Amino acid sequence: MTNVRIGVMYDRDWAPEGLPGFAREVEALGADDLWVVEDLGWNGGISAAAVALGATQRLRVGIGITPAPLRSPALLAMELATLARVFPGRLVAGIGHGVPEWMASVGVAARSPLALLEETVTSVRALLRGEKVEVDGREVHLDGVRLVHPATEPPPVVAGVVRPRSLELSGRVADGTLLAEGNGPDDLHRALALIRKGAPAPGHTLTVYAYACVSDDPAHVAATLGPLTEDQGAWLGRAPEDVFTVSGPPTTAAARIRELAASGADTVVLRFFGPEPATQLGTVLEALRAG
Repeated sequence: MTNVRIGVMYDRDWAPEGLPGFAREVEALGADDLWVVEDLGWNGGISAAAVALGATQRLRVGIGITPAPLRSPALLAMELATLARVFPGRLVAGIGHGVPEWMASVGVAARSPLALLEETVTSVRALLRGEKVEVDGREVHLDGVRLVHPATEPPPVVAGVVRPRSLELSGRVADGTLLAEGNGPDDLHRALALIRKGAPAPGHTLTVYAYACVSDDPAHVAATLGPLTEDQGAWLGRAPEDVFTVSGPPTTAAARIRELAASGADTVVLRFFGPEPATQLGTVLEALRAG
């Protein structure tokens, strides 16, 4: 078994009522993490994390990600501290810029997305530690706010970012960095170089999302992931064939995870497509254990 943590995403398109059962299933299979999503119009990240934590015993639950423009840092810290106190050591809090078009559609587009993310991450981390926070920033204003019940074990706050300046910012202010789907080993090396420019504290982690389809049928894999890699390639500015996936037979998928681990990933979160995602996860975990 590789030393990387293996997580699975509860996809935003899956109905929320299926989350408790899925969380228990992946915990029984031996996964380390379950990650939930907060995209505008889908599910709430805090509530989804609470559902998954309450349904399981040991699974770590990541929120990937809460959009900074959509969340008051004070309220976000309050919500996170509640979860962290009830489920100590089992939460990872992801914060990101949010999709600009979505943020504009609800009237919360940031004037300076970089400043907002930095001020939000810094404020939330300090509040979770129980500090009295005074911020008069470009985007965030807190006048002596302190949590009555801060986290007894503050959860890691990671930045879900893509672009170079944001990666450097993550290294400077966050406990870890979360990379989007499609990033392969070379991308991880480049991202880590930028993160290190921000002089991260010891223990800064790297989590990577990956599209996944585990099957012995190459045609099925191509048909399932093809539209996704085409769209993600356009967003990342690369050809679809250069979008990294964890796919193919179980042994091949396991080898792809090992590639990410060897390139610096501490956690690989698989976003499964195709039938029976839990079964796909189980075959990958078996291949990792056998390898």
